[in-house]
Formats: sequence, C-alpha cells, structure tokens
Amino acid sequence: MKLTQSLGFLLCTAMVVTGCTTSGGLPNGTADQAALISAAVAHPHRPATDVARDAGRKPQTVLEFAGVGPGMAVLDMYAGGGYYTELIAHVIGPRGRVMAYNNTGYAAIAGKAMAARFADEGFDHVEHLVSENNALKLPSGSFDVALFILSYHDVYYLDGERGWEKIDTSVMLKEVFNAMKPGGRVIVADHVARADMAPEAVRALHRINPGLVKADFTAAGFRHDGESDALRNPADDFNVIAMAPHVRGKTDRFLLRFVKP
Repeated sequence: MKLTQSLGFLLCTAMVVTGCTTSGGLPNGTADQAALISAAVAHPHRPATDVARDAGRKPQTVLEFAGVGPGMAVLDMYAGGGYYTELIAHVIGPRGRVMAYNNTGYAAIAGKAMAARFADEGFDHVEHLVSENNALKLPSGSFDVALFILSYHDVYYLDGERGWEKIDTSVMLKEVFNAMKPGGRVIVADHVARADMAPEAVRALHRINPGLVKADFTAAGFRHDGESDALRNPADDFNVIAMAPHVRGKTDRFLLRFVKP
C-alpha cells in the first residue's frame, strides 16, 4: 500500500501498456460481479473483527448496489481503518486502483490499523491519501465509483478542540464531482436522523437527514439515481447517538446512489 500526504494517485487508462482497464459496471451489479464480491467477503485475509461486522453492514448488498467490479478505479472517502477499502481491493483486483482517503482526524484514529491491514504483499493497487478536509485534491475524471460509508455525517461535524475544522461542503463535493468519470457513481450510506434535526446536532448524534444528503449532492451536480432499504431498521431510536453500545451496528441507515451525468 502506498501512503501519500498529498495528490499522487496514478490511475491506469485503456491506453497504458500495462493493459489496465476500468469498466464502468452496472448499478446493482451483474452475476459475475456478485460472485467476485461474494469471494471478497469470504476472503481468508479479512480480519475477524471485519467479519463480525458483516451481518450489520451487509457489504455484499452495498457493493452490488454500487456496481463495483474488476479493473475499476474506486474512491473510499473517509475510509477509516479500511473495512471497505480491503473488500474493494479484492473485488477490483490488481488491474484496478483504490484510493482510501482520510483526513488527519480519521488518520490519527485509524491510520495504524490501515497500515497494518495492507502491510502484506498483494495490495500495490491500494493508496492511502491523508490531507486536511479543505485541502483535498483528487485526480480529475478518474473514478468509476466513490463511497461514503457511515461517514458523510462527519462533513457536518465540527470540533475545534480536536482540530476538526469546518468543512466547506460545496467545495468538497465539487472536488469529488470533478474526480468522477462521466457516469461515475457515488454511494452514501449513513445513520438516519430525524427529519427536523439541525446539521449542528451531528456532533452529538453522528446522524444525518437523508434529505440533506440528497440536497447536497444534487446541488453539486449529481443526479439521484436510486436508493435501497437494505440497511433500514424502523425500530431505531433517532435520539440516541449512533455509537451507543446498544445500537452500534444496528442503527437505521439509508443507502443512496448518485451519478455524475
């Protein structure tokens, strides 16, 4: 795995002599993609802690919904310790590329776990990019798929004491928009908040209103392309912090897909 503090992500194109290809894939996947994703979920390299989360996170469903397939270039936004980064790396294979982005706050918490996860050979197609939120620079027109998994609410998180600066949402999403190929898909899964919850309450509850997410992405130029109820839990209490032990991994979560026209 390559660690970069600034932009240095080199993507293969169809013209490169290595023969790397970047198939756009299909939303909700194909039979072949489903089989590759199933093999990735069952991969023996995966840590036991990841496997224990699978029942709640349903990675097979999420990655099929995203249409992730071999040879793709994928962006894992606020990747944390790399749960999805590793799954994607197995699905796309060595002819693909995956960039796992963390800001310095995420990297301080999960950077060591990310490095340990990809310390073995076979992950040369994985890059960990670390930069401040408002300094994020991505390669233009490069990605087939991007994911914000249980992380988009942190775009509205603010904690000056911990150095978490206010994110300029429109600038960040413009950067992501420009980084996507035409037809590229962005997947957002997150903890559901009350419809009347103010964005300022994100710090307390780590939840977000899906209507706000849709508004943000459509304002950035994306088209809302679909959603799934696969992660929903109607019994969830929206007034409880998503990280509370008795609800962790069992929150009501939306799953949205956006497309760059």
